[in-house]
Amino acid sequence: MALFSNTFTLLERALDYSTVKQNVISQNIANVDTPNYKAKDVNFRAFLEEEKSKILSAKTTDPRHISFKSSPASGSYIVTSQNTKYNNSGNNVDVDQEMSELAANQIYYYAMIDRISGKFQTLQSVIKGGN
Repeated sequence: MALFSNTFTLLERALDYSTVKQNVISQNIANVDTPNYKAKDVNFRAFLEEEKSKILSAKTTDPRHISFKSSPASGSYIVTSQNTKYNNSGNNVDVDQEMSELAANQIYYYAMIDRISGKFQTLQSVIKGGN
């Protein structure tokens, strides 16, 4: 029996995604002057599929039922952009784009933190009897 609902687990996974995205963006910004460095990004769909396979499961009662399990991507959700080149050193990091993605990721992270906080405040209110 789970102590909390699946909502907490999903919010936790959303924070995991935001953390991975933050690390990738930070690496890109740190390597802006590194020759031949290729910018990386997080493929949200692959990340979602991997996390979904950990959380969601369906009960099959007949061998003809379709399985909901997908093969985990096991880290393949971080992709490298190979097609572009922004300067003569072969580096393709666009600092303006990275800073924009960093700001968007920060807003996303704080929104998830706010939702988790709201869930805990609701639980606290229930425990205290609605006071």
